[in-house]
Parts: sequence; structure tokens; C-alpha cells
Amino acid sequence: MKKRLFTPGPTPVPENVMLRMAAPIIHHRNPEFMEILTRIHEDLKYLFRTTQPVVVLSCSGTGGMEATISSLFKQGDKVITVNAGKFGERWGELVRIFTGNCVEEKVAWGSAIQPERLAELLKEHPDAKGVCLTHSETSTGTAADIQTLSALIREQSDALVLVDGITAVGAHEFHFDDWGVDICITGSQKGLMMPPGLALVAVSERAQDIIKGQSMTQYYLSLKHALKAHAGDDTPFTPAVSLVIGLDEALQMIKAEGIEHIWKRHESLANACRQGCNALGMKLFSNSPSFAVTPVWLPEGVKWSAFNKALKNSNGITVAAGQDDYKDKIFRISHLGFYDELDMLTVIGGIERALKEINFPFEIGAGVSAVQKAFLGN
Repeated sequence: MKKRLFTPGPTPVPENVMLRMAAPIIHHRNPEFMEILTRIHEDLKYLFRTTQPVVVLSCSGTGGMEATISSLFKQGDKVITVNAGKFGERWGELVRIFTGNCVEEKVAWGSAIQPERLAELLKEHPDAKGVCLTHSETSTGTAADIQTLSALIREQSDALVLVDGITAVGAHEFHFDDWGVDICITGSQKGLMMPPGLALVAVSERAQDIIKGQSMTQYYLSLKHALKAHAGDDTPFTPAVSLVIGLDEALQMIKAEGIEHIWKRHESLANACRQGCNALGMKLFSNSPSFAVTPVWLPEGVKWSAFNKALKNSNGITVAAGQDDYKDKIFRISHLGFYDELDMLTVIGGIERALKEINFPFEIGAGVSAVQKAFLGN
């Protein structure tokens, strides 16, 4: 049975990326690798829509978040964090560890913070040094309006705009420079179609200035070290060489397709997936849906364990479970990265087969038909 991955990280890896990574290892300080890294640095600017440096860290996206907080702030600095899910919660955990002064705004799961509430927070805390946002909250499949929120922060305060773009970059329209973002982080195993192991961090000019002026309180996860090495198209420590080489291949694929087309493709896949779920009588979870992942309420009477077993063991399809309070209540379907229209027909078809196996009543073919109509027209 062919195994098919529909989780929002790791996501499927194209064969040509895997083949590049399978080539004989090279040394990271020789001209061949330096040429690859130089090309990657330029291509990452294309991905993030920026002229500023995007550093490559050998860690997960969370490592990029930790490097951001520990490199920019010191103990006592006030930072506002928006917690609308598992990963917004992570911003708050990091701020509490490294500054001890976190203003955490909790938002109901499945919702995004509204600009009016953020404006109130900025008025209440004019001394905030930064605001941590999540563009696509992976745990809830919910997207925030980063363009509007970033403009608001810039207009009303001097706080840095820090964005977790881990499942957004490559799925949602994003313009680092034009939107006035100071930090944006993504991970290799998301829209970049790579295995886990790399974090990519875009750093604005004003964030660079702050980092350069900070005394060193970190070592390996240091944006100061990373930026200094980046200036010479180098890395401060031994990088994950094979992953970096794979990243080079993935970025070539992204440039060949075109980032604007990629954004539109993700929107189209997400819309079709949601229509397929609706046609099967399943309710969507988020009221501000992401183009990276679609969370769906399990139908009444359906147990996650039985549904997941039928989906995985009988159909070879892996989707993501719900988290925290929504464990066993929702499941999440990814359309992030290396997916196309036929993949959406496949996953909705697999869901139909799993529902049939566990004797859930529905009109056979309704979901697949809805997906097909979304792509081909009514």
C-alpha cells in the first residue's frame, strides 16, 4: 500500500530533493558548498520577498523562535504575545523564559486576533519592545491578517513585529519588506518541501541593529553569530549539509513555479478540500481558515481512534490529530508544500473510504464530487 502524508509538517518531499540530499557529502567550508549557500541566501530573499538577510539555522522552527527572542531581548523587556493556539502559546513560553515580562493575549482557538484588540494592547503597554504573532496557527488551521496587524504595530508603537511564519511561508501571500515585518521564521519541513532540521529567519534592518547592540546571552542559537557569518555567505557552525543542499533544490522548484502561483495554488487546494469536507457533512473548525491546513470536526458519533485506524491502515493516509483540548475532537488535513489537485481528490476519497468502513452514513462520492467541481467548475 502506498503511504500518503497529509500532515502540516513534515510534508511530502519531492524525489529530486531527496536525490540531491542522497548525493555524496561535501565539506561545508569548501568553495562548492559556499557557492550553494550563496545561491540559497539570494533565493530565500525571493521566498520572503525581502532585500534583508535570511539566515539558515540547523534546528527546527522552534529553534528559530528561541534564537529570535534570546537574541533581541534582555531580562525585563516587555513583549506582547498573541496566543490563539499551540504555537502562539509557544511564543509566550519563550518570552517568559528569556525576559520574564510577557503580556499574553489569549484568543479562542479557531479565531484570529482582531486589529481593534491589538490596538488596545498597544495603548495599554506603550513600553512593549516586541509583538509576537502567528501567521498560520498550525494547531487550529487559522490565519491572521499579518499585513494589517503589522501596519497597526508600526503606526502605534516602536515594538518589533515578530512573525511565526512556519506554516505560512510558501502557502500565504507574504511580503516581509513591504509589510514592515522585523522577524519572520519558517521551517524546512513545511512549505519548503524538505525534511525537518532547518529554520530560516528573515531579519529586518532595525532588528539587526538591536541584535548587534545586545550583549551575548546565547551561543549556538545566536542571530548575532548567524548574521555575522551570513555577511560572508558562511555559517557560524557546521550546518546540516545535506539538508542545505536539498534546500537549494527546493528553492529552485519554488522559483520555477513562481511564488505568486504557489500562493494561488495553496488557496485553490484549501478551498477544494474544505468544499469536499462540507459535502460529507463535516463541519470546519476555523472561522479564519489557513491555506496551509484544514481542521475538521469529527462527525458526531465518530471516534478518532476508529476513523484514524481506517484511514491509515486501510488507505495508507496519515492526517494530523487535534491538540490539547481538541484532541479526539478534530483532525487536520494538510495541503502545504508538495501537493496538487489530484492529492486533494485522493485525501477526500480516502476519508470517504474510512467513513464507509466505520459505518458512518453519507452519500458516497459527494466529497470527491465537490472537490472535482471546485477544480473543474460547476
